[in-house]
This record gives sequence, structure tokens and C-alpha cells, in this order.
Amino acid sequence: MKVIILGSGTAIPMNDRGSPSLALFIDDRPILFDMGPGTLGRMARLGMGPEKIEEIFLTHFHPDHTADLIHFLFACRNPDILKKRSPFLISGPSGLHKFIKALQSAYPDWLNYPSETMQIEELSSTENGERNHGHYRIKTAPTNHTPQSLAYRIKDNAGKTVVISGDTGFCDPVIQLAKEADVLILEAAFPDSDPVEGHLTPSLAGRMARLAGVKHLVLTHFYPECLKTDIAAQCRRTWHGELTLAEDLLQISI
Repeated sequence: MKVIILGSGTAIPMNDRGSPSLALFIDDRPILFDMGPGTLGRMARLGMGPEKIEEIFLTHFHPDHTADLIHFLFACRNPDILKKRSPFLISGPSGLHKFIKALQSAYPDWLNYPSETMQIEELSSTENGERNHGHYRIKTAPTNHTPQSLAYRIKDNAGKTVVISGDTGFCDPVIQLAKEADVLILEAAFPDSDPVEGHLTPSLAGRMARLAGVKHLVLTHFYPECLKTDIAAQCRRTWHGELTLAEDLLQISI
């Protein structure tokens, strides 16, 4: 497996950090997790056209995690792209059907696809879940952010595991989901000195990683307030294992 961080920022526009999104490659097949504004543009820089995406997982429905889903659905209707692409799946928390129908209502006829082309899979936002996607298995757990927020644990056929938290506050379900994972990707939105409910600080993220017993912690989703501080030093108060601070287009082998 390989992860490429497409966006390591937040809802606040920055010239060097896009809104949240990452691509997970399993056997060279990309899977998208979240699609913040500008995701498709950063994909294009890597030679990843929208026709190559067959699976999209959303952690929750805030605009900084979903806005480029509109762009994706519109772009894939382009005749040259549509004839190249295979059916695709969009998975996400409870309310996903309603969310996509609302987008289609806002853009009449421009985001619609037949059911054999676009499949929608709702996952429980209150209970842990598990799905077998053939070349990988995926588990889910609710996070401490919104009533419809999920974290994902992906395990490939070689046994490698990565956990993606999406947005969350300190959260035991995510700790349990991440037990002994090879890589844990956690948000660290705000500094220790200025915590915000429903989000993590670097030291809280480090504590979750330590309790989960993971091998490698990756921090992402940095608001400007956090970027003005020493993120690594704050995390080191609670975490002493391998640590990476995400940047846009950073690649991580698993």
C-alpha cells in the first residue's frame, strides 16, 4: 500500500495546503478518502484523471471534505471521460443518499448517473462495520466530530493496515479501530494551547496513537493556528514513535 496526501489543510484557504483528501493505492489502484476543494487539481498534477477513481470514501459531510465531489461528478459526465471510466462507488456515513440527492437537486441533470454507473453505499454512523472489497477489507468506527462521522481501517491482502480518522476529538472507538495499525493518520487541527471541541491537538493525537500501539503516526488537517506552533514538539509530549507531519503530495509507503 501507498498513501499520497492530496490535501493536508482545512477549510481555510492556504497557498501550500489544500483541503482534506488522500489517495490510498492498493496494487496500484487508487481509493480516495474525502474530496476537499481542489482535490481533482492535485490529482491531475499526479497524472490521476477522474476516470481512474473507482472508489470514494467520505468521513463526513462538511464542505472542506466533500466540495470536490461536485467537481468529480460533473467532470465524469464529460463524454471523453465517461467512455473511459468503469462504474464507481461512493461510500460514507448515514445520510449519504440524502446528501447526494441534495447535490443533484442543486445541479439538476448535471450530476446524475444510472445506477449501474454510480453506486452509493451508506455505512452506519453509530456502530462499527466491516466490508470485504476483494483486494482489501475495510472497517469503520464512529468518531467524535459530527453525528455522521466515520474513521476507516483498511487492511490489504498482505496484512498491512492503515487507519484514517477524518475529523475527530479524542475518541476511544478510533483508538480501538487503530490497534497495532502500521500507519495511523490523525487530524491535529489546533494547538495544545487552544483546543477546539470535536478536534485533536498534537498531544491528544499522540496519546491516541500511544494507546492504540501503532507503528507510525501521521498528523494532518492543520489549521493556521496550529501551523504557527511546534507541532512535533507538542506531539512528542505523549508520542515517542515514528512521526510524520503531512504536507500536500507527501507519499508514504506502508
